[in-house]
Amino acid sequence: MEPVGSKTLVQRFGLKASSSTIRSAMGALEQKGLLIQPHTSAGRVPSPQGYRHYVDCLLPPPGTPVQHLESELTNLSLRWAAFDDLLWQLARRLTDFTGLMSLITKPAGQRQMLQEVRLVQSGDRLLVMLVENSNQATHLNIRCPPEAVSELEAMEEWISYQLNNSSHGVLDWSSLPSHLHLSGSVLREAIQSHGQSTLTPENGAIFHGLSRLVTQPEFSDSSSFRPLLELMDSHPSAVVPVATNQEMNGVWIGAEHPHTALVDCSVVQASYRSSSAGVGQVALVGPMRMAYATAMASVRSVANLLDRLLY
Repeated sequence: MEPVGSKTLVQRFGLKASSSTIRSAMGALEQKGLLIQPHTSAGRVPSPQGYRHYVDCLLPPPGTPVQHLESELTNLSLRWAAFDDLLWQLARRLTDFTGLMSLITKPAGQRQMLQEVRLVQSGDRLLVMLVENSNQATHLNIRCPPEAVSELEAMEEWISYQLNNSSHGVLDWSSLPSHLHLSGSVLREAIQSHGQSTLTPENGAIFHGLSRLVTQPEFSDSSSFRPLLELMDSHPSAVVPVATNQEMNGVWIGAEHPHTALVDCSVVQASYRSSSAGVGQVALVGPMRMAYATAMASVRSVANLLDRLLY
């Protein structure tokens, strides 16, 4: 972002004041910490404190474009798409609409609850379909011992009985009949391993548009952008921490964010809930110079849609 001088402001906005008057006003704003001057004789740019004041006190209405986004979102449904596919579509639309990087986390704080298990044997492999809450289905492909093939029909019936009589989607492996122990040992290990993997936050974060940030002038220096790239590789869900300060309005500006990789960025986020009391986050990440009103309205629109579909 290029510093802006007083003469540029007068010419661009037709201000009825001289350049010296505007320069004096900018100097006063700089003394209050709302503007900064990168170097001597340069114009000014807003400081993080200045952006915070703008978000808290001067934010304009989001405008009609957000209404077009909301209208477009009404056509999306979980009826014809898997949950992961829906989140990916939403992330892409957020990025296309705002030009910012988008990130959506799956509802956390809930345990995935099994609703149904289907078994399909193919050669020496066993395809296991796990149908869980939040409209999510997972396919596991595991090796099936030849001696266990004859047990699969009875195993599927036992699992169905277990799930129909459990209010928490839990399989009581201790009650597994002895004649199903061979197939049961294979399935138990696979299902429990899957359950452990879904507890890691990184499996629940979908993001799109990271390349959009690279084109921003604020990130022309690769050294300032590298920490964010490393964070997205290792721990993307850290981009959307839970705000404890209600005055932040779901907006983190620069060093307000608890992770140092976001010190040159702003993060705008909104929460949504699922019927299982899990909480997910919808976020946009970009330079501090962003259209905050549009970004805030956009993440709220997507969060409201997910609330309606999942709660």
